[in-house]
Amino acid sequence: MNVFEAIQARYSVRRYQSRPVEEEKLLRLLEAARLAPSASNRQEWRFVVVRDSQTRRALMRAAKHQTFVEEAPVILACCAVTDNHVMSCGQLCYPIDVAIAIEHIALQAVEEGLGTCWIGAFDEDQVKELLRIPKAVRVVELLLVGYPADEPLPKDRLPLESIVMYDRWAG
Repeated sequence: MNVFEAIQARYSVRRYQSRPVEEEKLLRLLEAARLAPSASNRQEWRFVVVRDSQTRRALMRAAKHQTFVEEAPVILACCAVTDNHVMSCGQLCYPIDVAIAIEHIALQAVEEGLGTCWIGAFDEDQVKELLRIPKAVRVVELLLVGYPADEPLPKDRLPLESIVMYDRWAG
């Protein structure tokens, strides 16, 4: 499988098999994140790997009671140890850098036969309390990981000509 095929195959999995994720596969996902680029090579990302069923159930409640959250055999709390550094373009580094690392994980997961789903609907304070994450650390996203028990739906994406402009903004 090449990278473009992985991009085409990746989708947000919302039903998971109970089958556990093998340790070697999980380590390759985390290694993919470790190799991601970051602004000024800051590498602010940190990951809490959650496999315990009771903790996954509690995270489901913290994630607005989305029941499929606890189905995933692995939940990654994707965090940032940050000083809130702002790039010269005016953007905070950490949300962008953590997002890049997460998508590295998501694409490697496709290669491993796994599925993922980004979860942004959660109560950060509850997640921090459940996982004993320090107050100064930001929880950027939760990422579900496991073997899909559903099938991808057709992707509804804007056509290329609606999102790409050449040389200057048009419209």
